[in-house]
Amino acid sequence: MAKYEAHVSGDFGQIVEFIHKELWEQSTSLSLEEQFRKTVDGKQVEMRVYERYSYLGGNRASLSVLFMEDGDGVDICGAATGGSNAVFWKINTFGESAFLETLEFAVSAWNRQKP
Repeated sequence: MAKYEAHVSGDFGQIVEFIHKELWEQSTSLSLEEQFRKTVDGKQVEMRVYERYSYLGGNRASLSVLFMEDGDGVDICGAATGGSNAVFWKINTFGESAFLETLEFAVSAWNRQKP
């Protein structure tokens, strides 16, 4: 499993939708498998679980992204898994790493477009 964490400034809803759109544009086989949104102590929290086919790895991988409203922006935590095709050991994790990189790219794109 690979993990990525970041904090970005801006509106919660705009950030979530921007990241979603960026992931969608980067992955031809992407699907949104599940999502959950809730307000906890006045702060928004959303979890989205994506899946895509990894051509390089020859398997499917998932990416879970947690968005948590925090002060002036959003904490983002992404975890990619499922990219291995072995039974007992994790080998060939190209799909996980590549999927997580799409989230990192999306967060960078958000930061670049902000003044």
